[in-house]
Amino acid sequence: MKKALTLSLIALSATAPRARGQQTQSATVAASASATSPAQKSIEAYLRHLYAFGPNVALLVGPPTPTQVDGLLETNVDLTIDGRKQTVKFYVSKDGKFLFQGELSDMTKDPLEQNRAQIQMKDAPSLGDPNAAVTLVEYSDFECPVCRKLHDALREMLPNYAGKVRVVFKDFPIEQLHPWARTAAIAGRCAYQQDPKAFWRMYDSIYDNQEIISAANAWTKMMDYGGQSGLDADAFKGCMASPEAAAAVNASRANGQLLDVNSTPTVFVNGRRMVGADAHLLEQYINYELAQQKAAKATDKK
Repeated sequence: MKKALTLSLIALSATAPRARGQQTQSATVAASASATSPAQKSIEAYLRHLYAFGPNVALLVGPPTPTQVDGLLETNVDLTIDGRKQTVKFYVSKDGKFLFQGELSDMTKDPLEQNRAQIQMKDAPSLGDPNAAVTLVEYSDFECPVCRKLHDALREMLPNYAGKVRVVFKDFPIEQLHPWARTAAIAGRCAYQQDPKAFWRMYDSIYDNQEIISAANAWTKMMDYGGQSGLDADAFKGCMASPEAAAAVNASRANGQLLDVNSTPTVFVNGRRMVGADAHLLEQYINYELAQQKAAKATDKK
């Protein structure tokens, strides 16, 4: 999905002749308008012109809404190519002249504290000391290849941080891309509900066998891995069909969306966001947090 990925990297100034005339109209458009506004049409025209998106590409620009910054609006752009969808947040100036993509930061607040406050860890599978200095929260999709890379990296890395790092798993299946991810997420949730330790056996089994699982055999494979994890087969099967397990997966995904998670894996290390499976960056974040806490303790002793 090459064109979709480029959207997450650009910073734009809306100066294209084709788009400028429409954009200047957006100052008089209410952000709450239910119909497609001139501002939305202007943004769509600009992006289609910039990336040569033809009619086969679905580009949906959400209504611009106010931000905490005066004169700055935000909007979500949904891009769909060949059935694959990506959502990117953009910011647009109220006068319709400038468009850019990025993260808006309020430097008067601790961004890590804001993230930590929004992450819901109750009733989520966790591995490691609950009082560990570092909590790593992983929003993942069991069918995602990059999530498997993260799984492999963590398996190699965590023994080096025994007692220092706790891992919390949050379901974030992306069903538009991964047809059996939701089935696996429900299986993991059912394993957790029956035996919290069994979740991590399921977690390993699913990622270790990712290449042989398909939409056609996912249910059977989950039953197999559940049995191998020591779960009661009848209870596990009943849970897999239950609305409660599905609702738990939905709640986990909704929590990720609250944190603007839109790709997997997205990891929060004591609230610090990392997207992807870069083992070196992950270690950097963990080591930084450990060093900061060590320094704080040394200062307290003085």
